[in-house]
Amino acid sequence: MFAKVEGSALVDRLAIGLSGLCLVHCLATSVLLALLASAGGILVSPVVHELGLTIAIALGLVALGRGIWEHGFMMPSAVGGLGLGVMAGALTLEHGFTETVYTVLGVAILALGHDLNRRAVI
Repeated sequence: MFAKVEGSALVDRLAIGLSGLCLVHCLATSVLLALLASAGGILVSPVVHELGLTIAIALGLVALGRGIWEHGFMMPSAVGGLGLGVMAGALTLEHGFTETVYTVLGVAILALGHDLNRRAVI
């Protein structure tokens, strides 16, 4: 039983780490765009954002889904799903300040969902 708990917590920790990397990416991209518009073009590529969201969704399905299975609480998954939705919605916005704000907000909500999930594991 302890192996399952440790495995779930590991996936949540990985997902929180990915959320942190996303946050750093978004903030660094905004700073780079402000300083060096030509160098920032690579980081704002839609492929980078779509790939990151795909990885976040996959980790979310594994970690948050496993959490429901193990501890039976759906709130962490609901919070995480909201964060993923906000992140996905941010992809529809034009690159700039508004997109960054919504992405960071979505990442923070998703990380909160993973943290709630990690704490709920008994």
